Amino acid sequence: MKKFIVALAVLFLVISCRKETDFSPKKPNFDRDVCHVCKMGLTDLPYNVQAINERGQVRWYDDLGCLAEDIRDEDFNTWKGTKYKIWIQDAETGAWIDAEKAWYRFGDETPMGYGYGALKSKSEQAGYDFKAVLKRIAEGKTKRAEFIKKKKMSVSGGDGSMKCAPGKCGGGKCGGGK
Repeated sequence: MKKFIVALAVLFLVISCRKETDFSPKKPNFDRDVCHVCKMGLTDLPYNVQAINERGQVRWYDDLGCLAEDIRDEDFNTWKGTKYKIWIQDAETGAWIDAEKAWYRFGDETPMGYGYGALKSKSEQAGYDFKAVLKRIAEGKTKRAEFIKKKKMSVSGGDGSMKCAPGKCGGGKCGGGK
């Protein structure tokens, strides 16, 4: 019986000392935080996204489209672990909202030109849920082509996705540099 009580006390001590991950949204440091995918500095525009994994590590994205590109990479699934949280800024208020519960509208001028703005509530303008937006981005239903033309950029992907030749991404994870 004594061994059981000692084992129970040790188990309680181990459990009580384990640090819980803080999944609350973090405040970006606009001087230092950069998008994990495109390596652009975060802006004060209300389109930033952050993913927090079970170890409390944060990946920043300057546009929902960059997160969508990263999610398709198997590295993201390894990085996120079994428990994670994704926050996105409300396109009208700038407040952090749960990206997987947000509603999205299409047509915004976002930092990387994907064109999706998040809103807390479903509306006539915001009728896409998170999964639908990820699917639309994967299908190339974005404003990237218009954005690229406007910025006079070039990409190898005809669908407007960020694809570069191997070793030509400048360190960015742009969906085609494997």
